[in-house]
Amino acid sequence: MTDSRYRWGGLAWVLTCQFFVVEAIAAARYGGYSYSADVISDLGTADSAARLLMNGSFVLQGVLIAAGVLLLGPGLAGSGGRLARVLLVLAGLGVLLVGLFPSDGNATVHQIAAGTHLLAGAVGLIAVAYAVRPRSEGLGTTLAVLGLVGVIGTIFFGSAVFLGLGEGGMERVAAYVIPVGLVLAGAALWRQKDDWLELTNADGTPSRRQLREDARVERALRAAERDAALEEAARRAAGRPAAPAPPASSSTAPADDEDDFDPDDPWAPRRR
Repeated sequence: MTDSRYRWGGLAWVLTCQFFVVEAIAAARYGGYSYSADVISDLGTADSAARLLMNGSFVLQGVLIAAGVLLLGPGLAGSGGRLARVLLVLAGLGVLLVGLFPSDGNATVHQIAAGTHLLAGAVGLIAVAYAVRPRSEGLGTTLAVLGLVGVIGTIFFGSAVFLGLGEGGMERVAAYVIPVGLVLAGAALWRQKDDWLELTNADGTPSRRQLREDARVERALRAAERDAALEEAARRAAGRPAAPAPPASSSTAPADDEDDFDPDDPWAPRRR
């Protein structure tokens, strides 16, 4: 991954916030439009004075999502990164078709495309969360929560369960998390680039990856020391000696020890 790919891929995802700006302009030019009662797609119908602007925003949104994931894809780690590439490309294609086929035109294609965008985008954020977790626990957790909210919002919106938010309000719960999550992920990847892969920075100081690895090793050592101390305390409380060493060989055992009864474990099998 080169710096230019991080720069342009991150910028593409950051620019997905253009959707909020265009939506606000289109809603302001649509007389009596309600964010709660009316769905987003209404802004792209013939009744909307800014329908061309809104549909153009949908198409641009699809291009930005797909371009960002294609540029940043190699920098997303593991199976989460591979899954994120597929899902976010589907999400981008879905919202692009939403702009090309308004709801008052080919309603069937519009609904399928919108559902694909919402569901693939939300699950794609969860996949991105796993892919960026090695870089930042906080970013991974935030993206996972946004993706989960998107999945739940999509299910509720598709089931006509609006919870007092209205049809448009529930649709926005499902839809808004996608650009918000992509803006956060794009900005973070743009800023972090590949420096987390190096063990040392250019000035010789430990990198984020090295510091994270050192902290992980230190936690593991502390946990091992704690477990050993707890085991020793348990042996002392039971009045047993501290971990007796096993005999060097069977020839050193007493010849007349036929029963070999263990008072601490009476059910243990006897040694021959």
